[in-house]
Amino acid sequence: MVEPNVSRILGIVGVDAAKAAQPGVPPYHTPVFVPAHPRYPAAGAAPRVDFELLRPPSGPPVPVAFSTLPKLVDALGPMQPWIAVSLGPFAEAMREARLPKVRLDPDVAPGGRRWRPEDLERTYGESGAGA
Repeated sequence: MVEPNVSRILGIVGVDAAKAAQPGVPPYHTPVFVPAHPRYPAAGAAPRVDFELLRPPSGPPVPVAFSTLPKLVDALGPMQPWIAVSLGPFAEAMREARLPKVRLDPDVAPGGRRWRPEDLERTYGESGAGA
């Protein structure tokens, strides 16, 4: 069996060859846009981010990511809270949480639940810092 042709420079610049681009899979550090919500616990606890899962027509909710912000907005609407992350670490975190595989740029049925301005106000208030 022939070894895959992997650049030796990957190790020099700090990219693990196993995490480099693979056929059909974006490179590990590809930026993606993910539906997410900041959480600011009381009593000075560290803030955290909760990722929003998408409920497909059948099966369990799945983590999703979008390759561009316009794709996220087209799928989930302009009021959808989001963060930008690297695809590889996000996929690893979802796997560690024992969630299904991340779906990249999923088709989203029209008419699904979308965030509205009043949802944002209720969740995050005027300051933008939600509980």
